[in-house]
Amino acid sequence: MGKCMTFDNPTILLADDDPTIADSLAPFLERAGFHVLVVSDGVSALDKAQKHHPELIILDVLMPRMDGRETLRRLRKANIWTPTILLTQVGEASERALALEEGADDYLNKPFDPHELLARIRAVLRRARPGERSLSTAWLLTADTLKLDRRARRVTLDGEQLELTPKAFAVLEYLMTHPDEAVTRERLLEVVWGWEYPAGTRTVDTRMAEIRRVLDDDPSEPRFVETLPGEGYRFIAQVRGEG
Repeated sequence: MGKCMTFDNPTILLADDDPTIADSLAPFLERAGFHVLVVSDGVSALDKAQKHHPELIILDVLMPRMDGRETLRRLRKANIWTPTILLTQVGEASERALALEEGADDYLNKPFDPHELLARIRAVLRRARPGERSLSTAWLLTADTLKLDRRARRVTLDGEQLELTPKAFAVLEYLMTHPDEAVTRERLLEVVWGWEYPAGTRTVDTRMAEIRRVLDDDPSEPRFVETLPGEGYRFIAQVRGEG
């Protein structure tokens, strides 16, 4: 039995072999109201996660003894669904896909702003249900009559299959795995387009227009995606995850 979720002083396990990160990030997170356990390799992270049952885990991808991806795979294989954020070095969209497929709840590219990580931590903890798999680890996402099958890369609405371009699918997938969260255009650019080529925020709006058209979602009275003027988008329908 793990310990109960405590919102006054949640425990974060930070696994990173870069001492400059650990030395600056741990005190920053402590000041933000978290209790922080610090380790410098994947084997120690796995051990600490099983013994201390933290509320959230931050894993650097590149670590000695066992990298962050393998650590995460072993955690999920052991049915440990502790919300996890991966710190990656590469900003390609393929990195995002790998991170999310392996059961990460979110990921952040290095170098990053600690305040950005803090916002990501709080958003992940808000969505977390102790002991349950998160939406980011579910293969089938359902919101009302909208279904998104992440394995088959298929979207249906009222039982009918919809045609979405790969980028529009990835935008919808990210919004559905982060419901009720204000997601900026910049964040969508980072997670969907990565650093593959320079794309402006107008590119995001174009894919969003495609999603609205296909879902028949009126921006003035949205059923699924709300536009946040000057900020970005929020998926407002309740999302359930399976498998």
